[in-house]
Amino acid sequence: MPTPNGRALSNLAARDDAIQQAMAALRANRADQAEHIGRAVLAANPNDPDALHVIGISLLARQRWSEAVEPLQEAAGACCDPIMETHCALAFRQSGRLRDALTWLERAASREPVYPQALLELGVVLCAMQRYDDAEAALQRGLRHDPNAVEMLVELGGVYICRAEPANANAAFTRALARVPAHPRALHGLGTALLFEGAFARAADCFRRVLALQPNHVRALLDLAHSLFELGQHDEALMHLRTLVAAMPEHYSKALHVVVSSGRGRFWLRPSAAAAALKPHAAATETRGNIH
Repeated sequence: MPTPNGRALSNLAARDDAIQQAMAALRANRADQAEHIGRAVLAANPNDPDALHVIGISLLARQRWSEAVEPLQEAAGACCDPIMETHCALAFRQSGRLRDALTWLERAASREPVYPQALLELGVVLCAMQRYDDAEAALQRGLRHDPNAVEMLVELGGVYICRAEPANANAAFTRALARVPAHPRALHGLGTALLFEGAFARAADCFRRVLALQPNHVRALLDLAHSLFELGQHDEALMHLRTLVAAMPEHYSKALHVVVSSGRGRFWLRPSAAAAALKPHAAATETRGNIH
């Protein structure tokens, strides 16, 4: 698709058409083309908020978070648009600047009509700041406007996990899975809630389903091993952990923590025996002697 030239873009209709082309490019996962069009519009119309917005979200699409902050902040500052404000906040959050993200999200969440995505992002930021009650309030407000918002339910479940409320977490994740049965984060969250509740067999089933969808999901594999240890299925648990350590040695310390911190971990006679059990070629007969 050809990019309009600068002279043509000084015409309002041509400028609007170019912005639509850029948005179409973004929907087609052509973020680099969208950025190119956005910069052409900006060259012909300095400080154009829509062009700045296009440039910013094209950078977000390529995970260039810090670069996205400036154009998105300029765009959001020029308008009272909750979509621009939410995208600006996303750039700040992904850049590790939670307080700046919160400032923009509080603005976006105050707009009428309500923009649910702003409330979702607000809940994520407040949870990251460990303001769990405020995060719950933001997400519940979002759900009042969109009761079927799966991501809202998943984030709400995460808030309940952080507050060690597994029953509430279970309910939120179960609602999400009723709408999207193969949602990996909801499945993992439900498994985590079940771990809290001591329902280890059901938790293991959730983690297996996550791994069937995402075989390299490290946290799910660790949690599956934890569940299996609690069920007394230590040979299979160790097999999973050895496979993980062999493929990704950087996760050795996490694997070792699972071995020694599970309910059966206290039965290891020596710390060195637990560590040796994680060696890829450790024999099951060698490790069984260290567990009662």
